[in-house]
Amino acid sequence: MILLVVGLLLFLCLHSARVVAPQARSGIIARIGEGGWKGLYSLLSLGFLVLVIYGFAVARADTPVLWYPPVWTQHIALVLMLPAMICLAASFLPAGHIKARAKFPLVLSVKIWALAHLIANGELSSILLFATFLAWGVVLRISLKRRAAEGEVTLPVFVSGRYDAIAVVAGLALWGWMILGLHEWLIGVAPLVF
Repeated sequence: MILLVVGLLLFLCLHSARVVAPQARSGIIARIGEGGWKGLYSLLSLGFLVLVIYGFAVARADTPVLWYPPVWTQHIALVLMLPAMICLAASFLPAGHIKARAKFPLVLSVKIWALAHLIANGELSSILLFATFLAWGVVLRISLKRRAAEGEVTLPVFVSGRYDAIAVVAGLALWGWMILGLHEWLIGVAPLVF
């Protein structure tokens, strides 16, 4: 469990640097440049994400179960994951209605993903992982909203509805792929038990 906690702290602190330590972040950028910061940020993000994944895998092996979610919570999680996947796809495209209305579709996708998994899992390691990401998503959304109001962050402006269609098709494809085997291959848990 310690590896999971350390991984979460490192990953989320890095991804919250602009929120909790903007001067430190600016100082690093001043020293190593914007490109150096992006490279360092990407490298650290990947390393910390690997630590979270490994820590979660290790913790899952002997984590206590705090509650046994009813079967219907898995169905709710499956349904919630569809808009999460659509928002994820929309976040990588130019703005359609989905991206323009969600404003920060990647953050929304993370929040929906975390909520869906939080309600369908009762082990301590899962609750720790998903509750942490949900809380981080809420804090990040509030921060981004403030920064947008101050003009620091540019909100997406609608370009074309075709990007909504692409996001829906891509989100449906990813959602279906996860259900049909990718989730089990990546995580070791089948989202649907037949």
